[in-house]
Amino acid sequence: MIANNLLEKITTSGYCTGCGLCASVAEPNQIKMKINASGFLRPVIQHAISVESDAAIKHLCPGIHLEHAAQVQNKHPIWGPLVNVRTGFAQDAEIQHLGSSGGVISALAVYLLESGKVDFVAQTAVSKTAPLVNILQKSFTREDVLHAAGSRYAPSSPLENIRELFQSGQTFAFIGKPCDVAGLRAYIAKNPQYKHQIKYMISFMCAGVPSIHGSKEVIAKMGADINQLVSFRYRGDGWPGKARAVQADGQSFEMDYNSSWGNILGKQIQFRCKLCADGTGEFADIVCADAWYGKDGYPDFAEREGRSLLLTRTEAGEHLINEAIHAASIQVSPLDVGEISKMQPYQVNRKKVVLGRVLAAGLAHRYFIQYKNMGLVVASLATDPVTWFRHAWGTFKRVKGEVQ
Repeated sequence: MIANNLLEKITTSGYCTGCGLCASVAEPNQIKMKINASGFLRPVIQHAISVESDAAIKHLCPGIHLEHAAQVQNKHPIWGPLVNVRTGFAQDAEIQHLGSSGGVISALAVYLLESGKVDFVAQTAVSKTAPLVNILQKSFTREDVLHAAGSRYAPSSPLENIRELFQSGQTFAFIGKPCDVAGLRAYIAKNPQYKHQIKYMISFMCAGVPSIHGSKEVIAKMGADINQLVSFRYRGDGWPGKARAVQADGQSFEMDYNSSWGNILGKQIQFRCKLCADGTGEFADIVCADAWYGKDGYPDFAEREGRSLLLTRTEAGEHLINEAIHAASIQVSPLDVGEISKMQPYQVNRKKVVLGRVLAAGLAHRYFIQYKNMGLVVASLATDPVTWFRHAWGTFKRVKGEVQ
C-alpha cells in the first residue's frame, strides 16, 4: 500500500463513507476499494496519486465535504429540500412484496426502464456468485430490478467505477445511499459534460452502513453455515420482512427485522455514519423510506403490507412521480410533513445532535468535516443543550485514536 496524506487522513479520522468516488476521481487503477479489518470498504492506493487527483478528491469526497447552494427553495430544517411529501406503494403486488417498505423505488426503476426514459438503472445488488458481496448492477429489465430489490445492509462502493457508466454513452438513473448520491451530484457538477446522461438520482433514508462482520454474526446466530450459503436477504418478502439465509442443501434460516437490525446490524455501524448530516438523501431527486406505523411515539415493526414514505426534492423528481402515478405504477396518499418524524425518529434525533458530534470529532483529530448550508445550527437549537453536549463529549472520547 502506498501512503497518501489526504486519503490516509480521511480514513484514519473515520471520515470515509466507503462510497468509492475517490477511485473514479483518481486515474484508472490508482485506487481500489477493499474490505478492511473492521469490515468496511476503504480505499487502498495502488499507485501514486497525482496532485490533480488529490485536489479533486478533496473537493468531491462526500465524507469530508457536503454543501447545499446558499439559496434552496422549500428547504425544511430537518428534512432538507422538499417539493412534496407522500406515502405510497407499488401497484404491482410482487414488487411491493419483494421490495423494501412499499417497493416504490423498485417500481420507479421498472417504470423508467419499461417507459424507455432511461437505458438502464444503476443500483446496488447482491453478487450472483458471493451472497454477502454487494456490486453495482446495471439493470435493463424488470427481472434485473427484482434481483436488486430489498435492502442491502452491508458495505457497498457504487461510485468506484462510475466513470465507466458515463463512458458507455447511455442514459441512466442512479439509486444509492445518501452519501453516494451526494458524491455523484458533486461529480456531475465538476463534470457537466455527463449531466445529460444521468436522468434521475434516487435515494433512501439511511441509518448507517453496518460492518460485513454484522452480516456474518446474523448468519451465525440463525444457525446457518456461512460456508454453505447460496443466498442471503437482509429483508424483503414482506414489510419489514425477515433476514433469510439459504444453504446449498436447501435448508433455510430466518431472523425477524427487530433482531437482525435492532440487535446486531444496527450496533455495528461505521463511525462516519454517526457524523452524518444527510441520512435522508437531501441531494436526490426522490427519496423513499419506511413509513413505519407508530406506537407510543416510536415505530413498531409488526409485519404489514408494505408502505413507503415518499419525498420529492426536485421538480424533475416530482414530475417523475406524477407520471408513475398516472401510469398506475405506484399508488400514493398525501402526508403532512409533521408526520415524518413519527415514522423516522432516528433521523430527527441524529440531525439535532450531529453538529456537536462533528465539532467534537474535528477537535479530536484536528481535522473537520466541512458542512455548509445543511441546516445544522437550526437543528441543534431544536434539542436541549445537555443532550447536545453529551453527544459531543461522547464522540470526542470515542474518536481519540480510533481508525475505521
